[in-house]
Amino acid sequence: MKTAASELAPPLRARLIQSLGILIVVLIGTTALCLAIGRQPITFSRISSDPFDHTLFFGLRLPRVVMGLMIGASLAVSGAALQALFRNPLADPYTLGVSGGGTVGASIAIALGWSSRMFGTPLVFIASFAGAMLAVLLVRSIARSGALLIPGALLLSGVVVNLVAGAAVLTIQYIVDPNSSLRILRWMIGSLDVVGMQPIRNMALILVPGWIAVLGLSRQLQLMAIDEDTAATLGVNVARCESAVHVLCSLIVGVTVAAGGAIGFVGLIVPHAVRMMFGEDLRIVLPGSLLLGAAFLVLADALARTVLPSGELPVGAITGLLGGPAFLWLLRRRQSYAIL
Repeated sequence: MKTAASELAPPLRARLIQSLGILIVVLIGTTALCLAIGRQPITFSRISSDPFDHTLFFGLRLPRVVMGLMIGASLAVSGAALQALFRNPLADPYTLGVSGGGTVGASIAIALGWSSRMFGTPLVFIASFAGAMLAVLLVRSIARSGALLIPGALLLSGVVVNLVAGAAVLTIQYIVDPNSSLRILRWMIGSLDVVGMQPIRNMALILVPGWIAVLGLSRQLQLMAIDEDTAATLGVNVARCESAVHVLCSLIVGVTVAAGGAIGFVGLIVPHAVRMMFGEDLRIVLPGSLLLGAAFLVLADALARTVLPSGELPVGAITGLLGGPAFLWLLRRRQSYAIL
């Protein structure tokens, strides 16, 4: 017997292939462009023969672009998942305080000099994950009134958690030595500075399985974005799905914060752009956000590297300048719909 889902599967599959095909082309073109952009020009035909171009490309330019791709994809897919889970289009890892919690965890690890590893994972990653997990649980517990999740309280609690996290980080900076304080400052403003591919490999061991797991929850999240009762009626284990999204998004955001700092608003802007282009279905929005988020952040980083005549801006400053107005526009739009 055919079900409605099976009847809709072929059109959905065609839309998914079409949308992902477009975004893959965009991603490839963006990556090629950003590999060519930089203050120091690279002659690609001489990479294999010229030691300077070889070192510049493989030691600095390529790792930076790959890190931007991974962090952008991670923040965007986490933002799309959190927006579906909380049924709030203004949710993202930054506005919900998740990035702030991860920054506090990373700052504590830096202040205490935790440079070792546990089970092959840097302790900074673990501390950042713990901070992000604590933040998302705190925000959710504050915003819940019984079984009801209050959208206004969700955003307000996220803002408050971010403020408290910022104050905690400033306090830690004040009491630690200058070198540790400068390292913490890097985490606060966000940066994609990286040398070599080893840090990328460490991140990939955690992030890639996390992406796959989040994408695997797309059907459940699609139903939960409509209503928890409807999702439960259709066979979704709501509590298990919520817990899985909490853990996965905290893990993904914690790793990105530990590696690149608190880069804001990527998870807010990108999922909305994907919805505007390809529709609301999360089975398209989640993988689409993964691809477009990667392209968006490397473009933002290329702008950060080239906008000033001398020196460069932190990529977190660029995403903040772009994301802040976008957040206000979305908030205004949401209020207009509420009045109507």
